[in-house]
Amino acid sequence: MTKRTRRWMLAAIALIVIMASVSMIALAEGEEAPASPFFKTFWSLLPPIIAIALALITKEVYTSLFVGIIVGGLLYANFNLEVTLTHAFNNGIVASLSDPYNVGIIVFLVILGVIVMMMNKAGGSAAFGRWASSKIKSRTGAQLATIALGSLIFIDDYFNCLTVGSVMRPVTDKSRISRAKLAYLIDATAAPICIIAPVSSWAAAVSSYVEEGNGLRLFIKAIPFNFYAILTIIMMIFLAITKLDYGPMSRHEKNAKEKGDIFSGMKALAEEANENANPKGKVIDLVLPIVLLIVCCVIGMIYSGGFFAGSDFITAFSDSDASVGLMLGSAVTLIITFIYYLCRRVLSFKDLTGCIPEGFKSMVPAILILTFAWSLKAMTDSLGAKLFVEELVRNSAGGLQKLLPAIIFLIACGLSFATGTSWGTFGILIPITLSVFPLTDPVGVVCVSACMAGAVCGDHCSPISDTTIMASAGAQCDHVAHVSTQLPYALTVAGVSFVAYLIAGFVPNALIALPVAIALMIGTLLIVRLIKKPANN
Repeated sequence: MTKRTRRWMLAAIALIVIMASVSMIALAEGEEAPASPFFKTFWSLLPPIIAIALALITKEVYTSLFVGIIVGGLLYANFNLEVTLTHAFNNGIVASLSDPYNVGIIVFLVILGVIVMMMNKAGGSAAFGRWASSKIKSRTGAQLATIALGSLIFIDDYFNCLTVGSVMRPVTDKSRISRAKLAYLIDATAAPICIIAPVSSWAAAVSSYVEEGNGLRLFIKAIPFNFYAILTIIMMIFLAITKLDYGPMSRHEKNAKEKGDIFSGMKALAEEANENANPKGKVIDLVLPIVLLIVCCVIGMIYSGGFFAGSDFITAFSDSDASVGLMLGSAVTLIITFIYYLCRRVLSFKDLTGCIPEGFKSMVPAILILTFAWSLKAMTDSLGAKLFVEELVRNSAGGLQKLLPAIIFLIACGLSFATGTSWGTFGILIPITLSVFPLTDPVGVVCVSACMAGAVCGDHCSPISDTTIMASAGAQCDHVAHVSTQLPYALTVAGVSFVAYLIAGFVPNALIALPVAIALMIGTLLIVRLIKKPANN
């Protein structure tokens, strides 16, 4: 599809939306909009479906998300134009930008952008790239190093995406690994790692939905049954070692390897700063800020959970506010890094202050997409999407207990994909699951794990997911390119995970179900490899 065709398509959609709104003004003028007939029905999922479809078709994410928001407003307002605009902007965009949690995440992103810009200008990133290039000699080594670093940063997925991206970009670029592949590795070591790490913001979120004192215990019990997360890690390592690529990713990797075109003709998300890097920069100029960021963010999270007010570490982490913790931790890191670079004399005061607007500018695309994604979620919430899914799950819980883990996995995938949020999916499905099964029931543990795995899977696939957006930002990769190249890989793991949950429903024993799932995953990838070899020949 040409750019001109895409523009005409978007213009036509916008015109249809406006005409539909205007045509209903006469019926609604001077009156309050009647209750929406679309509330708590399948239609409540239409706005994100439209946004996702448009993004994949047009390759233009901003307009697609905005059209989804307007469609959500139209359905909520029963096609009353005045109420539509008020709801979409006031209750959607403005409300999302005034939410304290969201504001904290935006502040964290801006500060992280500034820190990354400072590291680049100080020459830390370039120095690390030179050092890593002398140690990492192959494309496989660069990919495994990215996976290893992503696995070590398990505190929070936002932090993981942007930190791994800023550190590993120079290494993967020198190894001729496409930015799409880097974005996949970042995304696949973000949420999938966090969801099986007991000390993470995700563990704290999941634990908060369970009775007091049992949340972390249940989370740990569910880890061996979190097939999607575990199989994703296995798949990444298999792909790196065997040099297997398929789907759209194959084209991106071929262009990077043979032509040195790591973007496959697409533009970077932001301009690189390494060209103007300080030649006096050392590896410590990158390592120290990263270590500081990790330590300060952990301290910030346990501080927000009341650790310094008397709570123990586990309780404080369970009660932590990731937004507050990351914001405070990054702010302290910025101040210390600023002073450190001044003392090292690698950057002047003027250069350091100049990094502030540049760092903010580098994060504007990610912030804009996040804002629209949050607003789209607000539209689905106002249409009762959660209530629709809740009823769907409760109605399926009757005589399908053995199949329920697989059913819950699919529902969690769909809900998370449509809404772009894992945590929101946890909040809907985990309480429902626990109302059906007691905590002592092994099938209940499998179902809770299916909730988490499905939520991460949908989040991993969705172009409106904040983690997916962060992965694109971290790799400085075109967002739609990242989504389209990652999707076949995520769906492969999802298919194997679905079969594994069918087995676990009948045999809720991790010692049996997990090895079978791993064997199925490796077997599936071997078959893909065998199919691809003749195609290449």
